[in-house]
Amino acid sequence: MTIHRIRLLGDPILRASCEPITKPKSTAVRVILDDLRETLRDWQSRFGSGRAIAAPQIGAPVRIVCVEMDKPWALINPEILDIGNEDFTVWDDCFSFPNLLVQVSRAYRIRLRYQNVKGEWEETELEGDRAELLQHEIDHLDGVLAVDRPHGVDPFCLREEWNRLHASDGRFGPPEARTDSFATPLTGLL
Repeated sequence: MTIHRIRLLGDPILRASCEPITKPKSTAVRVILDDLRETLRDWQSRFGSGRAIAAPQIGAPVRIVCVEMDKPWALINPEILDIGNEDFTVWDDCFSFPNLLVQVSRAYRIRLRYQNVKGEWEETELEGDRAELLQHEIDHLDGVLAVDRPHGVDPFCLREEWNRLHASDGRFGPPEARTDSFATPLTGLL
């Protein structure tokens, strides 16, 4: 298992449309899943935040998402089958542009299909923050980032400003996660 460097805004791999997995039970897929899980857990242990990661964020242009919330969840070849007609607006953050938040509109409810690690197809319905999370991650697999989906009058907010305005809610982890060490110039990237 390898902890990878997260690819940042401006890296062309984040704009690639990812290839479908044809052999979900292969060793190569298992290695990518293990690396995704370790990279996500490393981020969580260092910064106290993060719920999911998509394969292109570690440089693998394939259709795999790893989620760590209540339990580990691997989604291979995920696709949204149906989107509810109710939307909601959220401030979205991303490992690939950690100093920026983007206000986006997402479907409140989705029906999702994916293959598990055994290669079996599963379907599930998600709503609220889980639906938003999977829409965000599936966008990554299509080369679309939250910065491509701004919604509202002033949809971009630097994390430093967000933290100043929302310091009491602690949503984005401890102060050490809020440094400029991940700074990426926004000029020419949005």
